Amino acid sequence: MNANDSLKRNVVAVDLGAESCRVSLASWENGHGSIQTVHRFANGPMEHDGRLFWDIEKILHGIEDGLGACAKAASGKIDAIGIDGWAVDYVRLSADMQLLDNPFCYRDPRTWKRQLQLWEKLPAERIYALTGIQMLTFNTIYQLYADRCDSLPPGNFWLNIPEYLLYRLGGRPVSEYSNGTHTQMMEAGHRRWCREIFSAAGVDIATAPEIVPPGTIIGTLRGPLAQLPAFRATTLIAPSCHDTGSAVAGIPYEGEDWAFLSSGTWSLVGAVLPRVCATEAARKANFSNEGGLGGQVRFLRNVNGMWLLQECLRHWEETGTKWTIESLIAECSSLPAPKHLLCVDDPGLLLPGNMPGRINDVMASQGHARLPEDEDKAPRFAKLIFHSLAVRYAEVLRELTAVTGKEFKRLYVVGGGSRNTYLNWLVGESTELEVVRGPAESSTLGNVAIQFAVLDGATEPEWGVTPAAVSEWSRRLAPALEN
Repeated sequence: MNANDSLKRNVVAVDLGAESCRVSLASWENGHGSIQTVHRFANGPMEHDGRLFWDIEKILHGIEDGLGACAKAASGKIDAIGIDGWAVDYVRLSADMQLLDNPFCYRDPRTWKRQLQLWEKLPAERIYALTGIQMLTFNTIYQLYADRCDSLPPGNFWLNIPEYLLYRLGGRPVSEYSNGTHTQMMEAGHRRWCREIFSAAGVDIATAPEIVPPGTIIGTLRGPLAQLPAFRATTLIAPSCHDTGSAVAGIPYEGEDWAFLSSGTWSLVGAVLPRVCATEAARKANFSNEGGLGGQVRFLRNVNGMWLLQECLRHWEETGTKWTIESLIAECSSLPAPKHLLCVDDPGLLLPGNMPGRINDVMASQGHARLPEDEDKAPRFAKLIFHSLAVRYAEVLRELTAVTGKEFKRLYVVGGGSRNTYLNWLVGESTELEVVRGPAESSTLGNVAIQFAVLDGATEPEWGVTPAAVSEWSRRLAPALEN
């Protein structure tokens, strides 16, 4: 019997999504685990004066409601809480750590011209050489630069959203390494901010938080919730605060012949590498070296994901016809394959609103015929999206092999898209890889596994929680999540 089997533990994993957020209670007792989603709440950007923001207080209240529900559902004390979520967005704070304003949503177009302007001061090639991070218009560096160009009050500090919410619960203000790398402001392969980038953007490096490795204990829950018996002396842990980092941590991988597809609102296609790969070939292919566990690297590319279909569904419902993904799959699977594919990463598809029209605009710009936009033609749009995504994933995987020299046999699909058996079949056909369906809630699984490993003491000073311990906990807990 493993020594851990005799322990009884409860932890809470908060997984923030751009569409919805989950608060889950995970327990381990007598060698058996359970993970249950105790609370869900809707999320989405709000528009104000033509700009897109996140309602940060609403998100915090949703988390607090979920924690209260966990306190009622738990059998015994809750040992720890961890939060993961989407990357790049942040809050600006005053000298006394008060919120200056709601954070911008990364889909706001304010950064598009600012990225180009910053490149005039510090070329994109140099930024990549320093950070190893792919060029995305919404990376934190371009948002902070846009703040400066737009004369917004800079504040005295800034925190990415998951770390800010942990701070509000009682933790100290930090930037968790895996999330911090996605800002495109950290030196590649090192746990330190890049002074050259801060200087070029005119951002005071003193406003940046302390960088900590994944799995760092950053405090104890405070406030009214801490008065509940379940939350007495509950530890706050920064897991992999970037949800993709937690999702990949939730893959109980063995060997080096596998790649991953984290399939959700965004698709992240990549592999785990032992060290940074910031070669010229990697830069030209726009691959990102995101921080992983134990100093490893998630080498990946962002691809537009189920956002395309989610926005179509929202548009059709607003115009009077309600479809579900399941009904669209049933209708579109028997349709002939599209003659022409959609460029899923076209910038015009990043913005919300009338996605069928946006898709047709992109198709027309490629010289292809527009699809009829009647709601009863929705399956044709779904067919186009699924086929285009599958082919794009295959293209990225071929580039991944070309850049790294690694050959892959398996593709682990995690996230909400793992439930889409039709898309997964198309991915298998396009990539000619064995597609292994992982957990839909892989971010929650990885978040929990990191917390359990930390509570076991499986950490080391420089890089935090150890990958082997997290992988073992992911393997042990995966059946609990599937049930």
